[in-house]
Amino acid sequence: METPHVRTDRLGLLIDQFDRAREMAQVRLTGLTDEEYLWEPVPGCWSIRRRGEAATPRAFGPGAWVLDLGAPEIPANEYDEVARQAADGMTVAKIADDWSVSVERVEEILNHTGPPEPDQVPVTTIAWRLGHLHFGFAGQWEWTFGERRQEPRTLVYFEPSATLALERFWALMDRWRDSVAALTDEQLDTVGFSQYPYGSDPDDPFVDVLWGSTLEFIHHMAEIALLRDLWQARFSSPGQIRGGHAQPASD
Repeated sequence: METPHVRTDRLGLLIDQFDRAREMAQVRLTGLTDEEYLWEPVPGCWSIRRRGEAATPRAFGPGAWVLDLGAPEIPANEYDEVARQAADGMTVAKIADDWSVSVERVEEILNHTGPPEPDQVPVTTIAWRLGHLHFGFAGQWEWTFGERRQEPRTLVYFEPSATLALERFWALMDRWRDSVAALTDEQLDTVGFSQYPYGSDPDDPFVDVLWGSTLEFIHHMAEIALLRDLWQARFSSPGQIRGGHAQPASD
């Protein structure tokens, strides 16, 4: 028995998943204020900052505000991916270039045994997570459906306004979704259909790239949702959690 309006082809499944994830994310981001958007829950957060005030060595952006970025590293949750790349025949030098790390670092990961040590990662603001997603999707669109020439780190003007940042981000996601919806099966299977320069896109079938981009969207939107809950919990009394979300305390 077929379920009405449910697609079961590869592209249909990926688009349906993306649409549902976006719908949930938009609901969770309703009412985001500038104060919450820029809130730093602990010292040493990564965020967006005025140029010259960045807390990290590789902060980037074309405008007055830049996105914090630290030294290159391969996180522990990507060790298996590095092993898969090597098993598939990618050279250690190419893996190192893709991740912007040294050959020695890749060899260390490939020789690692046992469970990896937990990553020492910074806490990031909602502004950082949204900016990170915006930069990534803007770059992937440019190097997949665009002219494939603009440096991804120059494509997004990071803004301290939550309303403006969201407006621009959702407009990009509309463009991304429209472009993806027009793909053919042949394009989905084409290795290097995306030439995005940061990562393994040029070496992967685009269906794998598309799956990974949606995973990235879901991953960071879930983190943003948690930060929103923590923000609300600052102003809530015990027992004021309803429906999975913190409720503001009454006066």
